[in-house]
Order: sequence, then structure tokens, then C-alpha cells
Amino acid sequence: MRWGPQPVAPGRTRFALWAPALDALTLELEGAPPVPMIPAADGWFETEAEAGAGARYRFRLPDGTAVPDPAARLQASGVHGWSVVPDTMDAAEDGWRGRPWEETVLQEVHAGVLGGFAGVAETLPSLAELGITAIELMPIAGVSGSRNWGYDGVLPYALHEDLGSPEELRALIDRAHALGISVFLDVVYNHFGPDGNYLGSYAPGFFQADVHTPWGGAIDFGKEPVARFFLDNALHWLSEYRFDGLRFDAVHAIGDNGFLDRLAAEVRGAFPDRHIHLVLENESNDAARLERGFDAQWNDDFHNVLHVLLTDEDQAYYQDFATEPAAKLARCLAEGFIYQGDPSPNHDGAPRGSASGHLPPTRFVSFLQNHDQVGNRALGERLTVLVAPDRLRAATGLLLLCPQIPLLFMGDESGSQSPFLFFTDFHDELADAVCEGRRREFAKFPAFADPEARARIPDPNARETFLASRPEPGPDAEAWRTLYRDLLALRRTHIVPDLRAARALGADTIGPKAVRAAWQLGAQRLTLAINLGDADVALAAPEAAPLVVLGQGPSGGMLAPASFVAWLETVA
Repeated sequence: MRWGPQPVAPGRTRFALWAPALDALTLELEGAPPVPMIPAADGWFETEAEAGAGARYRFRLPDGTAVPDPAARLQASGVHGWSVVPDTMDAAEDGWRGRPWEETVLQEVHAGVLGGFAGVAETLPSLAELGITAIELMPIAGVSGSRNWGYDGVLPYALHEDLGSPEELRALIDRAHALGISVFLDVVYNHFGPDGNYLGSYAPGFFQADVHTPWGGAIDFGKEPVARFFLDNALHWLSEYRFDGLRFDAVHAIGDNGFLDRLAAEVRGAFPDRHIHLVLENESNDAARLERGFDAQWNDDFHNVLHVLLTDEDQAYYQDFATEPAAKLARCLAEGFIYQGDPSPNHDGAPRGSASGHLPPTRFVSFLQNHDQVGNRALGERLTVLVAPDRLRAATGLLLLCPQIPLLFMGDESGSQSPFLFFTDFHDELADAVCEGRRREFAKFPAFADPEARARIPDPNARETFLASRPEPGPDAEAWRTLYRDLLALRRTHIVPDLRAARALGADTIGPKAVRAAWQLGAQRLTLAINLGDADVALAAPEAAPLVVLGQGPSGGMLAPASFVAWLETVA
């Protein structure tokens, strides 16, 4: 890898930095004389030095500014401190090759609120017992302060110190693999955070000054050193820690599909003997990316329409799903995306998405909630405090038995009623700006139009905000665990074996908030029906006995409110 420290001999390391705006650059090693770096082609500076594992280093710019290595594997004392030469660059071979994609049942977790990497490891046996087959860590890269969601990272190769050491991360992944659990990592390639990003001071060409994003100039993936920075970052996590997959945050903000396709191709070529899974978050609903190396996309459409059906909320992005939500859910179950080039009210009527009905259902990751849809609420409420339990149970049945890939959010399985709030650990003027910006963001909502109401929104920088976000089991925790255990056992036994060849047979509305959908699974037909409305709806039920019933079973050709039913029939 060109970026970051590379061992060349015992106790000796090569250092490199792409700094095309500079005429000179110095390597500083703690406790040793400075070392002038040698200019190389295309704006690179390189040198070798006697520096073994644990050595602290940084770069000194001609104007006197000391900067960390943007590709440091370790940091000491935060994102403004010394970079550290790592002890080892490769995880031990353990014989694990991963799990096929169709077996995936994901749970998204934030390592910080669970007590760091060691705390996450402690949760794994109970997750395995439930039937969860993969966890997805929210971003763990270097970020300012001691607590953060992770999407403000500025050192994408380095572990955030407060989450634990490389050894603890490897121990977490080893423990997961021993239990048959894959480990995914959420990575952020579309922007850098607001504190600790020094790239612009020595490589302003890393960014496009004339292409603006909410975080500043867009990253210029057309420059080879820039593209290489992120390509190697993906390979870094997959090889040096043996992650089983990556989730790429908000790739619609990357704006370079050629780079995304290249990324997928390089990863596939590097790990031909392992099950490596690549998942997108993509507001653009770009079906083409799901045919060019990526396994799936987070299907926000699934969440959004279910949220409208469950809560009747219709503000912000939910307005796109408020009209005929049952018809929209039917399209989601039958075709994947709801918005397939349709005009989006939330996007000022601009078209969003592309046709996806030809894709298999496993190309879509579905969820009832995740860090975004909980944490981006002003008060971080979960569905357990917004929705009646029987209606949430019915929606959970649809999530876990639908042929799309299910994703849970930490605490779902225990009926947690704890909030998950937006938290950071910025200081001084930046802290004030983040807090005020957070409250101003909700001023357009009627519930927070009054300044006194906005003052109730928790300060993201307060430690109490972070502590309140720890998922605690709800009052009916065991009942929720039993529900998840039973439904995931049914999924494992009856859905997964033929899931690779699954194809949708269509879906129809059977009421204002009720849908019936079917899929071909090998020689069997899976039929699901859900009613989230307030009245019975007519249902033409299959002749076979139900596989599972949540709520009241079909009776007299009718399906009661807050009910979910699944059937599995053998067909010719």
C-alpha cells in the first residue's frame, strides 16, 4: 500500500505522504532528530527510518504545522496527536471463509455505547443463540473527541482510541467467527469530519473546490492518489482485521460510479476464496450498482413506508410515502425500490431511483429502524415507544420472514425503550455550532417550533446524551427475544435454503394499510400478509396451514388488525 507506514525490515519502516502543494516535508520521530523526506513522482514524499512497532511519528510542514499521517493505523492522544507505527499489519489465518450472503441476518451496533470492542464481544453469544448471523459496526475510525457516531471520522485507517486496541478488535472478530457470526464494518468515503482533517493544508487537490457538498468540497476520486487512499482503506479492513464485509455510507455523495465499480472489482479480485460482502447506502436507488459487484443496498424505502404505516408520520422524507402507503409497500415487496425514477416530493419533485424489479430480493437490506431513523429524531425514540406492541410485532414478522435481507438495530431483540441520540464530543465554538445546528434543524417541525421546545433537544456534546443511548432491555425483553428467536428459526429452516433463487410473484393491497405478497422459493411458494390498519380486511388465504401467525389468524376470509401471517406451500 502506498499510503501509511510500511515495514521494510525489522525495526525499520517506510513513510510516505502525498503532498503535492509542498516543496519540502519533514518526518518527525519522537525522541529522534527530524528526517527530511525525499520528493518522489506525482507529489509524493517518501523516506525510510529506524522505527519499529510503537514508534510515534508525524509530519512537519514548511509553515511549522505538525500533522498526523492521514493513513495512520494508530493514533496517540487523539486526531491531532502523534501517529503510531503498528505492531502487526495482518490478522492470523483462522480458516474462516465467511457465510453466503443469503444466510445474512444483520444487527447494527455502536461499539462505544456497548463498552468498546470488548463489550461488543460479550454480546455475541446471545446474538448467536437468537439466530443473528452478522453484526455491522458503525464507523470505528479516528474521530475527534472520546465519543461520536463515527461519521465525523478524519483518519480512516486508524482505530478510534476509546473503542479499544487492535488486539481487542481482532479478538472481537475471532470470537464472532468462532460463533459463526460475520462482522461487517461501516466505512465513510464521501467526506471527512469537521475537526482534525489536515489534508487540505498539503493536498488541496484531494478535494474539488467547485463541487460542493454539505461537508465542503467534494472528494476528487478522479486523482489516482485519492482513489488509492480509499481503495487501499477497504483492503486494509478486510485483510488486516479480516472483516467479512463493508457497508459504504451515503455513496450518492461520492458522485463517481466509476470509482465505486473499481472498488468492488478490486475487492473481489483480492479475496477470491472468501465470502466478502459489499453493501451500499445510496439515496439514488441506483440498481445498476447492484449488478456490478455490490451485494445489496440498504433499502430506506422499506423502512420509510413501514414507518408511515406504523406511526402515520408524514414530515420530512416521510412525505414521500404518505400517499397510498399500502400500495408503496406492495411495490417494495415485489420490486425492491419504491422510487424507481418517480418524482420525489422530498426532493422538490425531482425523479429518484431506477427500475429494480428485475433484481432478486436479496439485493435489498430491509429494516424497521437503524441509527439514522432513530438517532436523527430529535429525542431519539425507538419504535417500542412510538407504536403499540402488537403492531410492531406484526411488522417484525414481515421484516424477518420477507426474502429481503433483514437488518436489526441493537436493542431491537430485547424490546429496548432506551433512546439512541445523536452524540459528539466537540469543544468550544465547534461544540456550540453543532448543538445550535442540531436544534435549528428541528425548528421546521411543529413540535419544536417553539424555542423552549427546542431547548429540550439533548446537547450532542453532553456526556449524558451518550450514556442515555445505551440499549437497555425493555420491560417485555424475554417476550421480544422469544419472538426473534422463533422467527429467525423459521427463516433459517424454511426461507434461507432456497433464497438464492427466490423471485417475487407479485404483491397487492388488501386494505388501506394491508398487503399480501408472494415469492417463489424453489419448489415452494412463500406468501405473507400483513394488516397494520384499524379494521378487518378481506384476505384470500392459501389453503395450506399457516407457517406462523402473529396477532389473530385469518378467519372467515378476513385478516384482523395488527396481524401478520406467513404460508409456505409446495407447488408443482
